[in-house]
Amino acid sequence: MSDFVCIAEMGPRDGLQNESVSVPTGLKLDFIRALSEAGLEDIEATSFVSPKWVPQLADATELWPQLPVGPRYSALVPNMKGLQKALSVGCHRIALFTAASDEFTKANINMTIEESLVGFADIVAQLRESASGSWVRGYVSTAFECPFSGKIEPDKAVSVALRLLNLGVDEISIGDTIGVASPHEVSELTKALLAEIPKEKLAYHFHDTRGTAIANVACALEKGIRIFDSSAAGLGGCPYAKGAGGNLATEDLAYFLTREGLTHSVDLAKLALASLPVLGLLNQCPYAKAQVAVLAESLQK
Repeated sequence: MSDFVCIAEMGPRDGLQNESVSVPTGLKLDFIRALSEAGLEDIEATSFVSPKWVPQLADATELWPQLPVGPRYSALVPNMKGLQKALSVGCHRIALFTAASDEFTKANINMTIEESLVGFADIVAQLRESASGSWVRGYVSTAFECPFSGKIEPDKAVSVALRLLNLGVDEISIGDTIGVASPHEVSELTKALLAEIPKEKLAYHFHDTRGTAIANVACALEKGIRIFDSSAAGLGGCPYAKGAGGNLATEDLAYFLTREGLTHSVDLAKLALASLPVLGLLNQCPYAKAQVAVLAESLQK
């Protein structure tokens, strides 16, 4: 089994979309460039969503053509209108968002799971017809628990993941959206997923709301998963747990992988610096543990 782990960087999209302060396009580009220079090869750069709903990413069509050469970029696309915007600026790698809970999908995209999947079928077909070399990721959020309807049984998350796979998506990211999962729960869900879906097509998107993200990564690694989502500096809080941390910090993930003897593409020293201008604009101090440690070590030299 490969010891290389792919880190999918979520900071520019998931990390910024819920912030109360909008980050200027130029600073976003500087952030993405710094992430690239730190070795991140897969970056979800933005979302082609209505500015009415996500004003922080209203500059998607301006941002995309200016992205620095190097990484593989993708963008979240909520509907056919979003796909048309993406295609108009040359974006052929997209992500689609649904969940294992109807209540959550209704709250986020005003559709049931079934309605979202019906719409996604048209989006995937249109993308494949319009762009050669296209690539599609599908998100299954609330795979462990929903903030509205409670605990999610593994077979429900597996069912949605299989529907996405049958639509022709290339990769499926399984999300612990509110950061409640334990390693035991990750083990049970991963076993159920791997009974139906090749491990090469599966990723995990853990939140660190309750401090269990790295433990859950360790469990998924043992089962053969080699793709993990994370966000530089842990940007992106959990909107369902006010004041709590959200995304797993890329710095913490990269440090853990290195110490475990696994390989990845990230230069941790460069990564620790990459988010500082954005954090400054947001009036936030670094709090990702590995980032704080690396920055402190650099000050001592």
